[in-house]
Amino acid sequence: MVAWGRERRLAAGMARRLRIQFAGARYHVINRGNLQHDVFATGGAIASFVRTLQAAVGRFQWRLHAFVVMRNHFHLALATPEPNLVAGMHWLQSTFAVRLTRFHRQHGHVFQGRYRSLVIEDDAHLARVCDYIHLNPVRAGVLAVEQLRDYRASSLWYWLRGRSPGWLDGEGWWAEAGLRGAEDPWAGYLQRLVALTQPEVADERTERGAFSRGWAIGTAGWRRALAREYRHLALAPEMSAAEIRELREARWRAALEEALARHGRQAHELALAAKGAPWKIELARDLRVNAAVPHSWIAAQLRMGTPSSLRSNLCRRAIRIAGEGECTGGAIGTSGSTG
Repeated sequence: MVAWGRERRLAAGMARRLRIQFAGARYHVINRGNLQHDVFATGGAIASFVRTLQAAVGRFQWRLHAFVVMRNHFHLALATPEPNLVAGMHWLQSTFAVRLTRFHRQHGHVFQGRYRSLVIEDDAHLARVCDYIHLNPVRAGVLAVEQLRDYRASSLWYWLRGRSPGWLDGEGWWAEAGLRGAEDPWAGYLQRLVALTQPEVADERTERGAFSRGWAIGTAGWRRALAREYRHLALAPEMSAAEIRELREARWRAALEEALARHGRQAHELALAAKGAPWKIELARDLRVNAAVPHSWIAAQLRMGTPSSLRSNLCRRAIRIAGEGECTGGAIGTSGSTG
């Protein structure tokens, strides 16, 4: 019997990150077999997962744009007309796990911890994610790009059969991929994928992990706006250090934009004013009080010198305004923490 247990940190009851969900959201969803187990090592397991995925699309009215199933993980590109990613993924994974464990007469958890879900900004970024997903077998070295049409555990195989199945949806990203209006769109798309793997053309779509890191896929401005809108979602220990840092910095940038607007200032003025300009000190205090932004980040973004000099300026402001005899968190001029 294969031991398919939960990750220890989840078993220990650590906090879980809340998912970003809204009507019309697009996602890149990834999950792996527990302990890197080859969940999809057989054709039967792959077929069972694809049937379960097809049922989930119908049950939750998802728009499934692309998928690929590898030996120990899967990728999905989908949109949710209703904010139901969590409910749908719970049903998909639990239903498939029950079917698989019953067939093998095994017990335990099939997938490692929680799935990853990266929010996608628009159809242009969605098209790139679909390319990335369809190229997964090539990146993994399973087959050569010229053999990609023969990889059956992928939405590309279904598209290339000439009839689009009702549970796959190309609307939106087709045009971005240059398919709309083409005489033989999917043959052209396959040629496009082959071209993407050539050294002179290759970009992040051929780089392993490129669209599987972080928490969102899109422009910097959109990511900041999304972080601002969903700032109430908790950061959980199960997030990677890079993901935590990326989301926090997006929130801090959103907080800076809001603070600049409140103070009637523009971002370009930060490089022009002196490090100790009174309005900069007020801006820094705003970021500390209202958004708990770290001194080190404020000092760098506001061009205010070192974190310790920023602390000193804020302390002097507190003494001047409130008449305090000393500053909390360390004496003026000491280095203190740079957080």
